[in-house]
Amino acid sequence: MPELPEVETTKSSLLPLLDQRVKSVSVHQPKLRWPIPADVSQLTGQRLIALSRRSKYIFATFEQATMLWHLGMSGSFRICNANEPLRKHDHFIIQFDDFELRYHDPRRFGCILWLNETTQKQLIDPLGPEPLSDDFDADYLYNALKSKKTAIKVAIMDNHVVVGVGNIYATESLFNIGVHPAQPAHTLTSAQIEKLVIEIKRILKQAIRLGGSTLRDYTNASGENGYFQQTLLVYGRAGEMCVQCETTLENIKLGQRASVFCPICQALPVIKEK
Repeated sequence: MPELPEVETTKSSLLPLLDQRVKSVSVHQPKLRWPIPADVSQLTGQRLIALSRRSKYIFATFEQATMLWHLGMSGSFRICNANEPLRKHDHFIIQFDDFELRYHDPRRFGCILWLNETTQKQLIDPLGPEPLSDDFDADYLYNALKSKKTAIKVAIMDNHVVVGVGNIYATESLFNIGVHPAQPAHTLTSAQIEKLVIEIKRILKQAIRLGGSTLRDYTNASGENGYFQQTLLVYGRAGEMCVQCETTLENIKLGQRASVFCPICQALPVIKEK
């Protein structure tokens, strides 16, 4: 699933569309996670004036309306020429002055919606802070975790706690600070939480700089792969040697996600409940 770095990279790759005017809109498959609105043709004639991101949503602001785009499990946008053949699973197409934007989604878990009062309240307002913002700091995370007995990896992947820290980036961040992914969130010390905040910010910035992670079929809107996966130290490496101590990396399932860790570098402490 594309996570925050991939969505941020996708948003940036759409910037050539700014100030372009919509010539036509076509829907080839309206049944995504939620149905594509029947009135999307109202974009015709409007210019795209801004692009922004909140969590894993892209806000596409046109002159008279804003759309909310989410890539879901397998979605991607592609900027191409109108004469290029359509691919299977190209569901939503906007023809601009100079380019065509196509939304491709084999599993159809993404969304193309209007940003309005309902979607703002249901999808955006419940979200936690952006991990790269000043709102996400050690004091905030300490208070958010102090009563959570869930595993720390599950906690930092909760979009109500902080947005955009997906499986890859949570796994790598916890390894780099030596915290076991199953350690109860409320047992982390203030020093560990401070290190975790710093590491999450560092690793997400690095991932964005490298264009995100291409593990299966992710590319940005220009068709370019991400390269962060070339730096992975633990994610996807269960059964291989730890790069720090040469112990065999192990894998457990947390929150229905694979969680690779080093049993030595990330030893689970004995917790004495008060």
